[in-house]
Amino acid sequence: MAPPSHSYTNNGASQNSVVVLPVQTGTVSPLDSHQLLDPEELRRQGYQVIDFIADYYGRMGDYPVHPSVNPGFLRGHLPADAPSRPEHDAFGAALQDVRDLILPGLTHWQSPHHFAHFPASSSTVGVLGEALTAGINVVPFTWAASPAATELEMVVVDWLAKALHLPDSLMFCGGGGGTLLGTTCEAILCALVAARDRKLADIGSRRIGDLVVYCSDQTHFAFRKAAHIAGIHRDNCREIPTCRDDMFALSPAELHAAMQADVDTGLVPLFLCATVGTTQTTAVDPIRELCTVAAAHGAWVHVDAAYAGSALVCPEFRHVIDGAEAVDSFSMNAHKWLLANNDCCALWVKKPSLLVAALGTEQEYILKDVAAEGHDVVDYKDWSVTLTRRFRALKLWLVLRCYGVEGLRTHIRAHVRMAALFESMVKDDVRFELTATRQFALVCFRLRSPQKLGGEKVANELNRRLLEEVNATGSGPYMSSAKVGGIYMLRCAVGSTLTEERHVREAWKVAQDRAASLLREMESTY
Repeated sequence: MAPPSHSYTNNGASQNSVVVLPVQTGTVSPLDSHQLLDPEELRRQGYQVIDFIADYYGRMGDYPVHPSVNPGFLRGHLPADAPSRPEHDAFGAALQDVRDLILPGLTHWQSPHHFAHFPASSSTVGVLGEALTAGINVVPFTWAASPAATELEMVVVDWLAKALHLPDSLMFCGGGGGTLLGTTCEAILCALVAARDRKLADIGSRRIGDLVVYCSDQTHFAFRKAAHIAGIHRDNCREIPTCRDDMFALSPAELHAAMQADVDTGLVPLFLCATVGTTQTTAVDPIRELCTVAAAHGAWVHVDAAYAGSALVCPEFRHVIDGAEAVDSFSMNAHKWLLANNDCCALWVKKPSLLVAALGTEQEYILKDVAAEGHDVVDYKDWSVTLTRRFRALKLWLVLRCYGVEGLRTHIRAHVRMAALFESMVKDDVRFELTATRQFALVCFRLRSPQKLGGEKVANELNRRLLEEVNATGSGPYMSSAKVGGIYMLRCAVGSTLTEERHVREAWKVAQDRAASLLREMESTY
């Protein structure tokens, strides 16, 4: 059941709105500059925000996962211009608009019924770590700019690498190193620019048009975007086809053939983006064999484990990165499945000096610090595209410290067990079939189309309709789709922190009921 509605007036316009939380009121005089960061005012408004968030999570199940709104719906509810002066209790009024106007128009990614995408996991410590980071609000672009922030980041990326069973060669303690960025696209771009500059130093900068990059047809589009930004010609991005028989993994033999064909025409293999846990089906590329192929041409190998990298905290998944000792860089998103809240993408490189050579800047006088002179300090501005950066290490350090590696394993394993349960229920219903091998906590499935009702000719359309029906159940599950190898399939990704076994069973019951209704409709039509 959705939260109750009430009539709320804002700027003279009455709107039907959703009520979730009580909003406290008070008097604020923002014209007094000393109150812009007044500790007591921060405390008062901070309590309001914490209560708001806590109540939001407490009633998450009352919201439909995906809103029923049309483009432009919010613009009509808000003034065309920002206020010239704040209204009475502006913060309280703004919170009420968040409650009444913003929340009803959001997709609730933390909902226990959200199965459409890989998770954007939240936790109490992750939320509070974000608040603490925002409150301290440092800008750690160099060691000198915030020494403790830089050193905590160095410590925490090694902690995380060890927890994920990554090779020592990618850690500071083993001669490599890591950093925390915002997104996978950033991580791939940084690695790609480092690889590009290393290769051009050998063959000459004028040959940038000869550089070729490689991926599979299952690789996330972030790679193609990063390649374009890095100056790689669109025609020089090789998407190697995969097949169902290989579980949609990139074939080393096909990669070898593609690279050799490019070399034979005078082109230069530059970069391979292998994936552990592709977006559509969580396919796993064979890292060891792909590294062997790439090494013959001096190509950089990056592993994108944005989603499935979190599962490496469990020893039983360590085999999916066999051969990672040979990779040049590796990235994963701790904000996807490891309770770190958005945003927190970890990037590790075997040779940090290559990142610095490609992305480093000459120190301006204002950035120099006497304490750092004569020491081999890390200036993280030289490890990424941006100068301004967030103190992400504080949040991740808190998550690792407060939940521990064993706690994170318990979290991941619970979702894997729930996905296995959903998978078993699909197998037990002869009307359905699995369309890809489950590797982590994503189940890909579809409704079989009976031969008498059109068989494979209508199977994709049947499953498109099934997804629409499943997602149309307001308080029910929200799933997504993929089309791989010509097969349209439904995706059920278990990963919300709030999801329990009962939500998985409820989601399957909805899928079964909607399927039965569709099949009856088809039979009556035929």
